[in-house]
Amino acid sequence: MALSEARSAGEDVPVGCVIVCDGQLLARGYNQKEKNQDPTEHAEIVAIRKACASRKSWRLDGITLYTTLEPCPMCAETIIQARVSRLVFGAFDIQSGAVGSKFNLFIPGRPYPIPEIKSGVLLEPCQQLLLNFFREKRAIKNEKG
Repeated sequence: MALSEARSAGEDVPVGCVIVCDGQLLARGYNQKEKNQDPTEHAEIVAIRKACASRKSWRLDGITLYTTLEPCPMCAETIIQARVSRLVFGAFDIQSGAVGSKFNLFIPGRPYPIPEIKSGVLLEPCQQLLLNFFREKRAIKNEKG
């Protein structure tokens, strides 16, 4: 489902996110920075906002957040602040990933609970979606000169 969301991103970097609680879909989102001209419109933030509205609470304990790309520092901290219980992601982000690739905000000793983390899930399709997107962007840029 997160990959399907990522494919909906249009001109935005194709990242998708779904939030599940007890096997039921609670919220979904995809990157919308370009669409809404808002730098906080990352897939995870969009989905977290929807999940909080659905629960009528900023606390998302007991949920699993699935995302196609390792969260950036903004999204990682939001996941921690929202008390997400489990994080599952696909592709690693060596440039700005905050779950260990570039930074690691998920370290013991923080005053908030750290979610259980599972990485590399559906790694190949998540990576390929991103690689294809950036290949197309470069091709268009090269055509324009």
